[in-house]
Amino acid sequence: METLHYRFEHGHRALPATSAAVLVGVVGSGNLEVLVEAAPLDGACAIDITTAAVGFGATWQAVVDDFQQRWSLADARIAINDMGATPAVVSLRLDQALENLLGGAP
Repeated sequence: METLHYRFEHGHRALPATSAAVLVGVVGSGNLEVLVEAAPLDGACAIDITTAAVGFGATWQAVVDDFQQRWSLADARIAINDMGATPAVVSLRLDQALENLLGGAP
C-alpha cells in the first residue's frame, strides 16, 4: 500500500461548512471509494490517497491536478481508498462526488 498527500492552495469554490460528507464508489478489485467533506483549511483542498497500486505518483498527480483545475475547491478534504482503479474511473468518481455534493457539473 502507498499513501499520497496533495494540497492545493487558494481554491475558489468553498464547500458549505454545513454540508454533509459524500461517499461514492466501493473499494473492491479494480475500483475505489471517494469521501469528500468540508474542512477549515484556509482556502485549500487536501487530497489523501491510499492505494494498492504502488509507484503511480506521477499519474495520481496528473489526475488530481486535472480535478482541481476543473473544480477549484477550497476548504475541502478528500480521501480516496483505491484498489487499482484506472485514471478515468478516478476522475469519474471524483466528479460524481462533487456533483452529488454541489448539485451540478464544474
